[in-house]
Amino acid sequence: SNGYEGIPEEKMIEVKLSGPGKNALGSAMIESVLKQIDAANGAPILFTGEGDAFSAGLNLKEVESLNPSGMDDFLNRLESFFRTVWLYPGPTAAAVNGHAIAGGCILAMCCDYAVSTSNPKARIGLNEVAIGLRFPPALLRFVKHSVPPQHLNEVVLGAGLHRPDDAVRFGLIHAVNDDPVSNAKARLEAWSKHA
Repeated sequence: SNGYEGIPEEKMIEVKLSGPGKNALGSAMIESVLKQIDAANGAPILFTGEGDAFSAGLNLKEVESLNPSGMDDFLNRLESFFRTVWLYPGPTAAAVNGHAIAGGCILAMCCDYAVSTSNPKARIGLNEVAIGLRFPPALLRFVKHSVPPQHLNEVVLGAGLHRPDDAVRFGLIHAVNDDPVSNAKARLEAWSKHA
């Protein structure tokens, strides 16, 4: 034995998305998550959601209250948030424990590994176009990185919400598991051995 006993608990940071509207991404949650990412300082990060959802997307109540310049600021902040997760120097995993919709789906896609619950009721997808939002071009590059070209139009323009097994096929997540949290932790541990 090499004496390796897995990642010490304090070395893996669990970031739990928690907020109204099924953990919707609003300014307050984004700030809170960014602070936790900053404090993690390169340690492995596991993202998961409070309750029965990962994140149902943007906080539409907040978005609807914004004027055009406020909306620009919000979208810039959102892009910077996703970029921070995408470029994070340590391994990241999303345990998608329920719905991962729109921004919630993009957050999972920005992680090195995303595993969803096997619950067929969970819905995963990018429905921005269906709810009348312009799909921000800056966010499209995160999507293009994961979604195979032949599925891109269906995923973005079709704006469907998919069952977990279909979400894997479309490149929205990597895997489906009955226990996504344990599965994601195991993947982070395996990767941390190589760090």
